[in-house]
Amino acid sequence: MRVRPGRFEPPLTCMVEAGKNTRLPLIVSFLTVSLFAVSNLPWTLDDYDQAKQAFVSYQMIGQQRWLYQTTPHEGMAGNRKRHSIHHINSKPPAVAWISAGLYEIGRSWDFAWRFPSFAAAVALAFLIFRGARAFGDLPALIALAAFGLNLLSVRLATLVRTDMPLALATFAAGLLMFEKIRTRTLWNMHDRVALFAALTAAMFIKGPVVWAFVLPPLVLYQLRRRWRPDFPSAWSGWTPWIASFALFCLWVITGIRFIDGFYEDVVLIEFAGRFHEGIHRSQPLLFYIPHLLQKFAPWSLLIIGLLVVALRKTKATTGKWLAGFSPEMFFLVAWVAGGIVVMSLIPSKRVDRIFPVVPALCLLLAAQLKAINIVRIRQLAVVTIILAAIFTGAYSGMRMIDGYRNNRDALVKFGREVRQMAAAEHLRYEILPAPDEGLLLYLQRPRFFNEPPVGFNVLVVPLDEEPWSSGGFSYRVTVEKKGDEPSSYGFVAPLPPHR
Repeated sequence: MRVRPGRFEPPLTCMVEAGKNTRLPLIVSFLTVSLFAVSNLPWTLDDYDQAKQAFVSYQMIGQQRWLYQTTPHEGMAGNRKRHSIHHINSKPPAVAWISAGLYEIGRSWDFAWRFPSFAAAVALAFLIFRGARAFGDLPALIALAAFGLNLLSVRLATLVRTDMPLALATFAAGLLMFEKIRTRTLWNMHDRVALFAALTAAMFIKGPVVWAFVLPPLVLYQLRRRWRPDFPSAWSGWTPWIASFALFCLWVITGIRFIDGFYEDVVLIEFAGRFHEGIHRSQPLLFYIPHLLQKFAPWSLLIIGLLVVALRKTKATTGKWLAGFSPEMFFLVAWVAGGIVVMSLIPSKRVDRIFPVVPALCLLLAAQLKAINIVRIRQLAVVTIILAAIFTGAYSGMRMIDGYRNNRDALVKFGREVRQMAAAEHLRYEILPAPDEGLLLYLQRPRFFNEPPVGFNVLVVPLDEEPWSSGGFSYRVTVEKKGDEPSSYGFVAPLPPHR
């Protein structure tokens, strides 16, 4: 490790020791990957809007809709504040393209839907560890453990959602800027192409929300350079930013011009509606802070504890303490704080939307450990990793046990049984409108029908609605889904003659 003149460096003995001992990194890596893989078992599409994302790739394969897709309730009447009758899917299609390609290779929808998030989680863990190596082997290990052993990461690692791929693309863009600051090197063509690729990927995963996480630290850092000319520049030039946004705008303009309902569903309701209360679920301004403290524990507590230690050791005013930040530390603090502040200002909030801040928090934790000389840093690291492993492992285990014990995958089993029965008896079935959007995918049907289609007398129907709840029908198979939003369905084959 090269020591720059005039800079404080902590003792290297513990870092060298950590570098020689690969057992702990291997244990943390194995535990992280294992928790990523099993935390959401049994797999379902019943929450977190997973069915909407899964339906996108299903439409790509079944209906060849490669650029613009709909939600499962296409053509159904619904809440006009949330969707037009066209129900255009609001997410760009990048992750669904990957899922569609994976399905063509493996012919398994479960694998195709969940592998992108899982692969993104593993890639993020690798990038975080590699980026944190600049602060030493032991801080890098703690950064890896912080990313893998927290409730947010293990929950999102195999969900059929875009949060983990977005976090990967966002972190890649931020890490490029951070590396330019750390190494004091200028941007070259290869770096600009890499930044363009990361920004474009993020744009086609979830739109311009990537700017909420990477623009604030860049702006704050460049403003700071006016008072600290010794800070190296993090600015890449306009080309990667404009080019990536131009490609996304091309997708948006084409959708507005040629796709009915795109402007209403995507531009007005999904994008503009996020900044108004009443359309999407609004939350208080400080909604994300307590959730991060809880779901990123014990690492959130460690970050706060290290901050208190730093303030007590310097015994300086906050202003002087901030003025003494290195360029790397200032950028990391701005990266974390900027993302939290900007996302907090948007009325529509949900815990998973703040997840792209978590990788930056892991890198900040590694920087804190290097900046603060703690004598027993190795013991502190081991204790914190053990606590996090117990906390996260217990959460994952309880989720799995509860899921299997309470038949969380009841609709999955119902869909499999109906498909097998229909294939064995050569039945053609359809589905009446249901609140569970995942039912279409469990039964592998392209849409709901308001009325039984002509020529069909085999249906999956909601037993909670009339006339199906009257008891006048004989059902071959029934199912009851428990939980916060219980529902029940029946497979009636054939329908009585009067129907």
